[in-house]
Amino acid sequence: MIFGPNPSESAAGTILAHGLRVGAAWWPKGRLLSPADIDALHAAAIETVIVARLEAGDVAEDAAAAQLAARLAGDGCMVEPPVHGRCNIRAGADGLCLLDIDVLDAVNRLDPALTIATRAACAAVRAGEIVATVKVIPYAVPQTLVTAACAACHAPSVSVAAYRGQPAALVQTYLDDPNEKLFGKTERVLRQRLARLGSTMTILPTVPHTVDALAKALSEAPAGSLLLVQGASATIDPRDIIPEAIRRAGGHVERVGMPVDPGNLLCLGWLDGRAVIGLPGCARSPKRNGVDLVLERLLAGQPVGSGDIARMGVGGLLDDTAERGIPRARPPRLTIGAIVLAAGLSRRMGANKLLLDLGGAPVVRRTVEAALAAELPVLAMLGHESETVTAALEGLPIMQAHAACFADGMGATLAEAARAIPADWDGALVMLGDMPSIDPETIRGLIAAFDPERGRDIVYPLYEETRGHPVLWGRAHFAALAALSGDTGARGLLAANRLRTLAVPVDDPGVLADVDTPQAYAALQAMWPLRR
Repeated sequence: MIFGPNPSESAAGTILAHGLRVGAAWWPKGRLLSPADIDALHAAAIETVIVARLEAGDVAEDAAAAQLAARLAGDGCMVEPPVHGRCNIRAGADGLCLLDIDVLDAVNRLDPALTIATRAACAAVRAGEIVATVKVIPYAVPQTLVTAACAACHAPSVSVAAYRGQPAALVQTYLDDPNEKLFGKTERVLRQRLARLGSTMTILPTVPHTVDALAKALSEAPAGSLLLVQGASATIDPRDIIPEAIRRAGGHVERVGMPVDPGNLLCLGWLDGRAVIGLPGCARSPKRNGVDLVLERLLAGQPVGSGDIARMGVGGLLDDTAERGIPRARPPRLTIGAIVLAAGLSRRMGANKLLLDLGGAPVVRRTVEAALAAELPVLAMLGHESETVTAALEGLPIMQAHAACFADGMGATLAEAARAIPADWDGALVMLGDMPSIDPETIRGLIAAFDPERGRDIVYPLYEETRGHPVLWGRAHFAALAALSGDTGARGLLAANRLRTLAVPVDDPGVLADVDTPQAYAALQAMWPLRR
């Protein structure tokens, strides 16, 4: 193709390269100039135009785009008629966009004149959406180039794998008492998620969060169903409850953990030829997460093995949202410290609950260790049996203070703690000494959500729609905390500042688990090895 300025008198049969005003008319680029057009150019005193002139062996842009698109498009695709050198390929059904990336890269490297742009590999697409577009840059290219590009596509390189509508079955587990409200929410969200993929879901009876109970439920699940397990506790180890139950039922575990956030704590196994997915807590949210990536591939009939999940890491950092349970931490800019209240009398326990053994260390030490694991400076407020509690904390890099009026109650102790807060702290995370099972990641999430500049300077965790501990207080509230008294704590301040509070949903039952009674202590002892 010859491109450039050309005398108007000899431009008949060429293609106008740029839009041009001719008298009162506007001629768009791409116009094939006719003899009458040449007369109009002469009448408008336009002596030269920039045009494209096809040479022998050239093929026009639309024809070139159509040839290449027809070669690229595979199953589940529809090729549209070309317009202005562009030919779109659309999805013929809801499904996954499948690509031969090596072939597409090879064609795009042939010549800048031919371009192919696609959706991301394994992107979820709806029927009618564009999955790829072929654009020929100049007005014509050599047929030899188009032939070479089509030859490089030894097979269709863009296809859509339609969802197959496999039925699913959901089993949910519980630790103590079934939470019907939470179960209902999980069912609703998962039904909606599966409906988008053309699938239905059967609800199986809930079972205790134990290996035997879950293994039995999996073994008795309807044949042919994709199995979903929403556990009462997250899967954090290949020997945890859900993977062990898959093995106990006769299956095998493919992978525990995935490089997709949200969705890191997903577990994938196989039982009798069907997938078993141990769902992370984010599966209860309708926002896109790692569960969607796995479900989409499975329900489109695509292989999902450990290697496939490993490759999801590139592009696996999904969009963060305000609804996300634990927002990703912003770069550190505020100094946050932890106050551990360790002064109480333990009246209901009958002995100092802070000194009870938990996995080989006192309860209070476990609590402080959680704060230290979240990389916070710690101020421990001591009172009752302070010397013994001090000994329990020996060797930990923390500050300590004594609450002289600890016997007056938690409010009085918290007031003394507020008056002892170091001057450089922008926020104080108030932790109760008898709540040792809080995940350090939960603490980091509360700090990430803390934003005094936007008026969110009181932050607390929300587990199963119940407010928990710890509570993060901004500096603006230190004076009010210092004015507390008696045993009422800071509930009144939370109520008075509800417009400045932010509840952060978490998948951490530790935010509700204290050691107030012997029964609570026994339950925590039983759960401690599973959490750690």
